[in-house]
Amino acid sequence: MRRILHVDMDAFYASVEQRDDPKLRGKPVAVGGDPKGRGVVCAASYEARAFGVRSAIPMAQALRKCPKLVIVRPDFGKYRAVSRHVNEIFRSVTPLVEPLSLDEAYLDVTENAWNEPLGRNVARRLKAEILAATRLTASAGVAPNKFLAKIASGWKKPDGLTVIAPENVETFLAKLPVDALWGVGPVTARKLRSAGIARLIEVRSADPGLLRRVVGSWAPTLASLSWGVDDRPVVPNRPAKSCGTEETYSRDLVDRRLMRSEVERMAGEVAAWLETKNLRARTVTLKVRYADFTTITRSESHRPATRDPAALAARGAGLLLKTEAGTRPVRLLGVSVHGLESPESHDAAAEDQQLPLGIG
Repeated sequence: MRRILHVDMDAFYASVEQRDDPKLRGKPVAVGGDPKGRGVVCAASYEARAFGVRSAIPMAQALRKCPKLVIVRPDFGKYRAVSRHVNEIFRSVTPLVEPLSLDEAYLDVTENAWNEPLGRNVARRLKAEILAATRLTASAGVAPNKFLAKIASGWKKPDGLTVIAPENVETFLAKLPVDALWGVGPVTARKLRSAGIARLIEVRSADPGLLRRVVGSWAPTLASLSWGVDDRPVVPNRPAKSCGTEETYSRDLVDRRLMRSEVERMAGEVAAWLETKNLRARTVTLKVRYADFTTITRSESHRPATRDPAALAARGAGLLLKTEAGTRPVRLLGVSVHGLESPESHDAAAEDQQLPLGIG
């Protein structure tokens, strides 16, 4: 039986800012863009969340919810540096580390450098080491698979630790409403409830045809998850062939301006990653999942390759115009880059495109 951890840093961007600026501690903080423009909340402190401030909502709306909100512009370079430090701690314990984003990762600790047989103890020690090294808290879930570990990490936040032992899986599943699942937003949850499926375990007895009409191609996966089955292994980092970020929204997006802001934010994150890896990208891909779970991608390639945030954002925004986003509600957006090149290959490609002198 595998022992899988999902570790999730608590309100990561906002917590880093509160750590580095004592004036922000204990105050409602939102990391994001200018409320006078099309700024969006990237992250909110727990003090801000108490007022209903959440990521992906317009910053102007966040200010209406919390007039005393302190707005901080994001510093992705700083967040990436902290993330690298945390991942170094993970890899000192096991090579089986699968980062999902800057603030969360899966770890397979079935075998670990501490020779600790209990996942609970590994998680507890990791949380303590992260706190000592970064002065930031993390929440952890321990379970036999990735699906359960991810849900468990969000069960008690912040600074939480939830363990789902194999013998307790069925009891845990019985507690879960359908919208506890990552990827099931309010619209889909309402559809499932209208179909008589309010709890995850009720998926088991649902008519397969009905389930497919409600959630589309995700139906077989949802059926497996209702039994707590998830055989996906923890996949450690491989040589980068692409990089991307995506977000599933708790409330479907309907405003195209907000969608564009989200795409531009994600392009900025990807550009920061390219900068840290000293890479450039030829291709930008936009992923859009509509409220009915229909998913499309749009891609565009250019030479020379680039890591310029403005150029990547402009390409992502241009691809958004080629979708039905704005006329159909959107539950997920993602931006990724492909065709990665090092500066050396970039320079060689540029030379290849030059005509030899003295010919013709």
